[in-house]
Amino acid sequence: MKIYIKYMVSLRCKLMVESELEKLGIHQTNIELGMVETKEEINDDLLLELKSNLAKSGLELMDDNKSILVDRIKNVIIEMIHYSEEIPKVNYSDYIAEKLDYDYTYLSNLFSEVKGITIQHFIIKHKIERAKELILYNELNLTEIAYRLNYSSVAHLSNQFKKVTGHTPTYYKKIGQIRKSNLENL
Repeated sequence: MKIYIKYMVSLRCKLMVESELEKLGIHQTNIELGMVETKEEINDDLLLELKSNLAKSGLELMDDNKSILVDRIKNVIIEMIHYSEEIPKVNYSDYIAEKLDYDYTYLSNLFSEVKGITIQHFIIKHKIERAKELILYNELNLTEIAYRLNYSSVAHLSNQFKKVTGHTPTYYKKIGQIRKSNLENL
């Protein structure tokens, strides 16, 4: 049985869901962002108890098919950008369509209808958030960050970064270092 869970977007959420399943004696065979697959069917009472327990942590069980699919799209993108060692070199539309086994045009239209932004904009927002993290970690230079996030060049990353945040990556890094040193001097 597959259970879809809204707002399950981090590894911490996965651990929390895993713990709740264990408490209820539910055996999972696969757990991914936004989805749990169980060995056995779960009765309504147990499902209600799981729903209640997850709600305490801000997670929701989903039963609307459109919401489930949109959440699966989001989770594929989040996992691809934030948790993969390297972003796939194939076209994102092909990657998402293959992962979810749906036609990309259908997925794209559904996503835009439900979320009010395109899949492409959602990907850009997450790539910029990931770039911000990598800039603040200060382990990679901009060329390496651009390569890791599959940008064609540093200029492409910088232009998109400025368009989304209003600042250049260099200025963002400088602000981050100033904040860090201010906190250390407290």
